[in-house]
Amino acid sequence: MNDMTKIADLDVGFDVPAIPGMDAADIQTPALVVDLDALERNIKKMGDIAKQMGVRHRVHGKMHKSVDVALLQETLGGSCGVCCQKVSEAEVFARGGIKDVLVSNQVRQPAKIDRLARLPLLGARTLCCVDDLDNVADLSAAAQKHGTQIECLVEIDCGAGRCGVNSTEAVVEIAKALDAAPGLKFGGIQAYQGAMQHMDSYEDRKAKIEVAVAQVKDAVDTLKAEGLECDIVGGGGTGSYYFEGTSGVYNELQCGSYAFMDADYGRILDKQGNRIDQGEWENALFILTSVMSHTKADKAIVDAGLKAQSVDSGLPVIFGRADVEYVKCSDEHGVVADPDGVLKVNDHLKLVPGHCDPTCNVHDWYVGVRGRKVETLWPISARGKAY
Repeated sequence: MNDMTKIADLDVGFDVPAIPGMDAADIQTPALVVDLDALERNIKKMGDIAKQMGVRHRVHGKMHKSVDVALLQETLGGSCGVCCQKVSEAEVFARGGIKDVLVSNQVRQPAKIDRLARLPLLGARTLCCVDDLDNVADLSAAAQKHGTQIECLVEIDCGAGRCGVNSTEAVVEIAKALDAAPGLKFGGIQAYQGAMQHMDSYEDRKAKIEVAVAQVKDAVDTLKAEGLECDIVGGGGTGSYYFEGTSGVYNELQCGSYAFMDADYGRILDKQGNRIDQGEWENALFILTSVMSHTKADKAIVDAGLKAQSVDSGLPVIFGRADVEYVKCSDEHGVVADPDGVLKVNDHLKLVPGHCDPTCNVHDWYVGVRGRKVETLWPISARGKAY
């Protein structure tokens, strides 16, 4: 956020947690803080990896919900576009200047389909996923109504057990219908194996994705024999991109959490048996919190509780500290075990959230920090866009 006139009008502690130029020590807590150096290294690294693999990287915007971060991933990491999960989320990215947007989900409600069909009018290539023949006619009618084109990927359930078809026959049937439908274009296959992303063992993840790759390859080969080429064979996440990216089947990765990292992803192991947050990726996202009470000798109370984070994947981890531990939380309070009494009131702690995606969605701003200074302030552009 670089408009100094607007920034000057913001009230720190009411409108925003910080403004550029402030000392990091003066950030109002709890706040989402981004280590800009670590973020930039993560983004560049993934961009280089995708390039070396010879695949595209479509970053997952649902993780950060930020136009600013997506644009950074484009300029520093060479991303080809974004994927997201909701039409309103996609609209935020399209309005923000992202020119290639995939709703990696099904769009079924009539009003949502109508909004999806209008996205190309914002100048963005627009894609969505389809797993039901009945969806084809509705998408086609909306695209014709607005004089636009919607590209569609047939979604395969390759192990997540959520959306997607289970057979090659169903893939071919839907692909042919899409190819024949006015206003639509068959774009390829969506095959994201989400159920195995957080499995600790590298070998266990590999075994799961090998099944998915075989399933997707059969569909791609059968479609080709029917005269239908796949521009996109997409999938792959932070826990599996090296499998899809070297498979010779996938040509587009959809990683999200790598850019920020979280405690849950950090626990999974790489091929050498090391945690991926200890070499493969850096922690770039933190919940900055302050000690607000220390009346109990062995524990400190901080101001980041349930309303500052999501704990669906476990409690946060205190970054860079082995002497204190975040052990419990309620709505507005976090309890930190401090057996040696090393903390004092107003001390700052950096928490690595258990799950970055839903944690980001409960905040309005990212405070970008470089060194000990606040460098930038980014709105969480698509926060609350769940439609």
